[in-house]
Amino acid sequence: MNAEQRIAVVTGAGSGIGKAVALTLAGAGWSVALAGRRPGTLEATAREAGAGNVLCVPADVTDPDEVNALFAAVRERFGRLDLLFNNAGTFGPRSVPVEDIAYEDWRAVVDVNLTGAFLCAQAAYRQMKEQDPQGGRIINNGSVSAHAPRPHSIAYTATKHAMTGLTKSLSLDGRPYRIACGQIDIGNAATEMTERMRTGILQANGELAVEPVMAAADVARTVLHMAELPLEANVQFATVLATTMPYVGRG
Repeated sequence: MNAEQRIAVVTGAGSGIGKAVALTLAGAGWSVALAGRRPGTLEATAREAGAGNVLCVPADVTDPDEVNALFAAVRERFGRLDLLFNNAGTFGPRSVPVEDIAYEDWRAVVDVNLTGAFLCAQAAYRQMKEQDPQGGRIINNGSVSAHAPRPHSIAYTATKHAMTGLTKSLSLDGRPYRIACGQIDIGNAATEMTERMRTGILQANGELAVEPVMAAADVARTVLHMAELPLEANVQFATVLATTMPYVGRG
């Protein structure tokens, strides 16, 4: 990887983990394309990044045309792609039992978390395969729900288990082209999505409990480490979680 020109795409870059990772990459000297559905939050992230080389590209990851336009914009601006942080995701309806989930809600979670991740990975893979020098890295944002579910989270959990299969297949298929793929499984990073951890969240035993959280910046530092490895080395799976969250004791 050319240390003087490292180009990253971060999806869901307007808030939460995506924003933290984008700012950390920019602070480490990366050029970063910020992707997300809300232009205003992308621009706010870009302003916070300061003088770094940042490109805002509003895009819906569930739309193949918008995904293709995103990666075309990156190619036009920067000429190549070294990293995709596949981060955009949604939890879907909160606290809805299996029997009450609407088809539209199930489909919305699958479209963003799985299909969107595939479309972005596919576009990145194509560009990394064809560019010179060849290769790059894809890091998928999984979740500890890729290993153990929370109550009433079937759509989210199913897509995060599927993300693991996506990661493994990309990792295998990318070998001939110097495309590395890994996954970071995150537990209780302090974002809008985990705000409810501070007031109490349903546990497997039916009780409500407050859970500890960690800073999103701690996740971002791990992503940066994964990103800056030489392509001959790969963190296949990493789990980063709030130290005392009840994940290890689920069930």
